[in-house]
Amino acid sequence: MSQKVSCEVLDRLTKLFEGTESPTALAKTPTWNATPFTVLISTVLSQRNRDEITYAASERLFKKYPTPETLVDADLDDVNDIISNVNFHFNKAKAIKEISRILCEDYNSEVPKDINELVKLPMVGRKTANCLLGYAYRIDSICVDTHVHRISNRIGIVDSKTPEETEMQLQTAVPRDRWLEINDLFVRFGQEICTPQRPKHQICPLKDLCREFRNESE
Repeated sequence: MSQKVSCEVLDRLTKLFEGTESPTALAKTPTWNATPFTVLISTVLSQRNRDEITYAASERLFKKYPTPETLVDADLDDVNDIISNVNFHFNKAKAIKEISRILCEDYNSEVPKDINELVKLPMVGRKTANCLLGYAYRIDSICVDTHVHRISNRIGIVDSKTPEETEMQLQTAVPRDRWLEINDLFVRFGQEICTPQRPKHQICPLKDLCREFRNESE
């Protein structure tokens, strides 16, 4: 798929959601200071969790431990109790304490801006790293979650087997200055219209551009 068509996809989704808020969006504005550190830790907490669960855990955690310096010295059991509503909370408690230690000792308490450095951190894969780069630093990046991977392949923007392949192909298929739009638009589109099992073709604004719809219609 050409960059022109990919841009048309993004333009249509932007128009579709313009002026509206996702029903799954967090109901409240975060009460904590949005720093690269809090963005990174909340993204780790968000893995396999709903937004509202992540929000509640992040709010409690950052009220007490808002920086790597405070979190590195925190009692593990206390951190585990604070985030106990998230899935895999004990493993995440250990991971975010270790992340804090590494940041303090190796990066002068700063979150690196290099994806190759970020993925060395516990529980930080390319998806989490790209989310951090995009949302905390506004660095051009593509965060490929299950929605982005599924929708990009369904439409035909990419033809890939893994999220990493999807990321690399999207980097070619979409102009760099539009990379940061992909995750927000595709996640909402995947939640509301292009759902995993029964995509709502009858209200889809991308039918004429979609490879899967064309194949099903033949």
